[in-house]
Amino acid sequence: MERSVAITGTRSIGDAPVDELAEVFAAYLRPFADSTAHFYVGGASGVDTAALQWLARNSEAALTVVVPCRIVDQPVGPAEVIESLRGEERLADVVEMGATLLGKDAYHARNRWMVDHCGLVIGFPRGDESAGGGTWYTLNYATEQRKARLVVPL
Repeated sequence: MERSVAITGTRSIGDAPVDELAEVFAAYLRPFADSTAHFYVGGASGVDTAALQWLARNSEAALTVVVPCRIVDQPVGPAEVIESLRGEERLADVVEMGATLLGKDAYHARNRWMVDHCGLVIGFPRGDESAGGGTWYTLNYATEQRKARLVVPL
């Protein structure tokens, strides 16, 4: 049975040391990241890209990147990571939702799509992030959909 997991998290990881994020991901992603798992990750800066890179290096799980528009419309850093993983054939899929206007509605649609395709949502909100941010929006949507949630404040 495939386990499907969506990851949501803050874009503002600031100057969080890479080794600290790796420790957090090892503690909270590794238990779900065996070869029967499928992770859905957004293509944004911050937690999305950091988690995608960690999973690509440290798991055999299938990885799908979901973007609200197209890959070419993503920030340069995340787009380069996505393309490099595509080139290594490490991604199971890339879902480009085709939004023509980037904004809160497009990101929320992407996040709802990921929640709708998973059984568990792991959220990494910034400790002082307001409940009105995209991470909490996604976690609250998962609650409405009666999906399991794991919240790991950064």
